[in-house]
Amino acid sequence: MSWQTYVDDHLMCDIEGNRLTAAAIIGQDGSVWAQSATFPQVYKPEEISAITKDFDEPGSLAPTGLHIGGTKYMVIQGEPGAVIRGKKGSGGITVKKTAQALIFGIYDEPLTPGQCNMIVERLGDYLLDQGL
Repeated sequence: MSWQTYVDDHLMCDIEGNRLTAAAIIGQDGSVWAQSATFPQVYKPEEISAITKDFDEPGSLAPTGLHIGGTKYMVIQGEPGAVIRGKKGSGGITVKKTAQALIFGIYDEPLTPGQCNMIVERLGDYLLDQGL
């Protein structure tokens, strides 16, 4: 299965008639493996490196927020070393770390934070089980 299929079929899937606003699978080196058409097309390498650093040093994003494509999300509770969650207005972001990649899900209402977490973390857990 291609990486794009994971994004299209597993991240951008319908949940009770709602779906993520944007999604991507990005290598921990910052290379794009696959992304939805709505995922920020321009993001800085330092945004990815700051996210990666927070997995290694949980809490490092809290003072500055999580940035992707120039959009700032307030970091909220996550799972140290595994999941980072952010909030912005009525939407937010979930980032799940796997052995080789970062799985991004961006949402807005009416999708709920819990639904976003479930979508992103379910795929991330599957990829971890596959050694990816």
